[in-house]
Amino acid sequence: MSGNDHAVAVAAAEPPHIDAGIARGIRLVGFDVDGVLTDGGIYLGDVAGQRMEFKRYDIQDGLGIKMLQKAGIEVAVITGRVSDSVALRARELGIADVIQDEHARKLPALHRLLARRHLDVSQVAFVGDDLPDVAVLRVVGLPACVANATPDAQAVAQLRLTRHGGRGAVREFCELLLRARGEWDGLVDWYVRSRMEDAP
Repeated sequence: MSGNDHAVAVAAAEPPHIDAGIARGIRLVGFDVDGVLTDGGIYLGDVAGQRMEFKRYDIQDGLGIKMLQKAGIEVAVITGRVSDSVALRARELGIADVIQDEHARKLPALHRLLARRHLDVSQVAFVGDDLPDVAVLRVVGLPACVANATPDAQAVAQLRLTRHGGRGAVREFCELLLRARGEWDGLVDWYVRSRMEDAP
């Protein structure tokens, strides 16, 4: 292995991180669903003549999202599929901004959301994995992709996570962002203490 090859190998092994200045400027985090909040698999079936669709979500990802919300960061779901499963999971997590566009026109939908929230794209992080996410990843302040994202998504992402979609990638992103802001440890302490007492 040449010296240059070794330098590349070392660089590739460095864990992902987020610049603290960029992290502190993020006000909203958007997540794709299929391939990010899930592993991309879709279970389709028929029950008593009704079409049914199921997705698998990672429970640790959900807690990461709750930590973002506790830190005052808005969370949005932007997906190119329409699914009752997504709406149900979003309700569980208290995510009010759920955009399901069957035509996968995610960037115009994001612009409309930001206009309502009076935010700029520079204040947005987005985690994607495939072609429908590329237009959004090209413009947001912090574009990120899961470890198993397609080459096109990886090419425009500034942050490539080490975990796969639906397998802890969202949790990894949430922790990286909150650590970069200097908030993770305090949030963990708050969470643990909140579980040590009886509910009021």
